[in-house]
Order: sequence, then structure tokens, then C-alpha cells
Amino acid sequence: MGLETARLAEGIRALAEVEPAFAEALARHGPPPPRQRPRGYGSLLRAIVSQQVSTAAAAAIWNRLAAAFGNLEDPATIAAASVDALRAAGLSRQKAAYARSLAAHVAEGRLPLHALPDDDEAAIALLTAVRGLGRWSAEIYLLFAEGRPDAFPAADLALRVQAGRLFFAGARPGEAALRARAEAWRPHRGAAAHLLWHCYSAPPL
Repeated sequence: MGLETARLAEGIRALAEVEPAFAEALARHGPPPPRQRPRGYGSLLRAIVSQQVSTAAAAAIWNRLAAAFGNLEDPATIAAASVDALRAAGLSRQKAAYARSLAAHVAEGRLPLHALPDDDEAAIALLTAVRGLGRWSAEIYLLFAEGRPDAFPAADLALRVQAGRLFFAGARPGEAALRARAEAWRPHRGAAAHLLWHCYSAPPL
């Protein structure tokens, strides 16, 4: 789902009014495009498959899993597969355990992905109860799949690098320092993340 274009634009405008550095970045690079992922189990399973491998490698593993097991959008598919069978299809033992943990949480109702709590911290707590899903993964999911306007994955390296350029005299802040700085951006921290990523990826002018 992700942040809708109108809501993202609203957040960017609000940020530009309170942060001169954001206003300058917006004038220099233009508005960021929305980033969206489908809501639900499949997006989180893809996140686990993609951890620490290239995009091409993740796609190849996903295709092998689909060929071996069928419908990967149904958590029962992975829940019924053994770790050894998942490893044979390309997952590491650790990722196979993570995938089975996710499938079990969803299949058993412990992770209601279409009825997560409205409170972001409560939703993060449910997501991170799954083995292999840390806070960064949970916040990325809430921002890109749920469209939560204040989700802010402060541990993200690109966010920290670009925030360092704009707000920390070029020094890369730690996660805690960036979270503290971003308090002033509530309730539009999701839009701030989009703008920081956009500036980070923009070619030099």
C-alpha cells in the first residue's frame, strides 16, 4: 500500500515549513516518489528471503521456493515444509527457521497482518516477535506496506548518511541520535524518510 501520493506530498510540505534543510532539499531534488509494497504475509516472507543477498539472488531463491512448494502467499505452504526442504530450495538454515517462524505466527493468528494495532509501537512489537524480523524490518513494513505516516526506520544506513549531510555537519548519526532529531518531524517522519532516501539517491547537481 505505502504512503499515498497526496499524503506524502502533504507530509513533505509540512516538513519544508519547519525544516529549512528539507525545504532546500526539496527545491534542489524535487519531491520523492512513493515507495509501495503489497500488504500482508508475502511481503514479509520476501523480506526474509532477501536478507543479505542481492536482488537477483533473492529472486532466484523465491522462484525455486515457488517451484518446489507452490503458493508462497499462503503461510500454510511454508509451515508445512521442513527446514531441510527449504534449505534444498535455497534458503540458509537460519532463514528457513525465520520463514517457518513467520508462517507460524501468521497461520496461528499471533500476527494479524490485516488487523495490526493502530499504535506503531504495538505493531512493531508483534512484528518483531517473529524470528528474523528486527525493528528495521518492522518499520520498513509499516511504512511501505501499511502506509503508516510516522513510521521511521532510523537504523537504515542511507537515512543516517543523508541525515548526517543535512543535520549533523556531515557526520553520520547513530540510530538513537537520528531518532532524537526526528522527534521534531512528527507526525510526518515517514515523509521525512522518503525525502532523505530521495536525496541520498539523487545524482550530484
